[in-house]
Amino acid sequence: MEERTREEYAIIIDYLPHGYSQDNRPSHKKTPIAQAIGKSNFTLLELVPKKDVFFQPHDEVYIGDGKREKVHHIAGKLSIDKLTGTARKEMEFVIKDILKKDQTKFVDFFNKAQPLTTRMHQIELLPGLGKKHMWQIIEERKGDPFKDFDDLKKRVKLIPDPQKVIYKRIISELSGKEKYNLFVDK
Repeated sequence: MEERTREEYAIIIDYLPHGYSQDNRPSHKKTPIAQAIGKSNFTLLELVPKKDVFFQPHDEVYIGDGKREKVHHIAGKLSIDKLTGTARKEMEFVIKDILKKDQTKFVDFFNKAQPLTTRMHQIELLPGLGKKHMWQIIEERKGDPFKDFDDLKKRVKLIPDPQKVIYKRIISELSGKEKYNLFVDK
């Protein structure tokens, strides 16, 4: 597993212009909050926008170390259970969109996945993929690496949709249910 880098960009999954509803402070003391998911490591973040900045779901914002145009500061990481209902729904669309747009990165996982132990391989950690699929993937990638999800589906018999498999794994990792994280930075 590769060394993770800090998030540079995040996608807004919910914007609360008056802060959280359960915040009992007077309204003039509440700050607007945006819930977002990082584009590269799927880190769930709570962002505080700059004054007079408003977000829409699916807005992409810069959160790196340089000058930030729209984000005042990152309030911290969020756990999946702290997300609003809207954020949970939007998160599915955003993750699937990232998987589609950055296919090469995720297909690369199938091209480069390695054993974790003598009995367990990274590929086996994906839901619906067992030893049979693992061996087929390893054999197929020896000749030519997989080019995209369609190529993977074409060359590996009866493989479940790789995009859905990775999506399910990301959700499982965000929920904190996994011992090993393949895609989510904790």
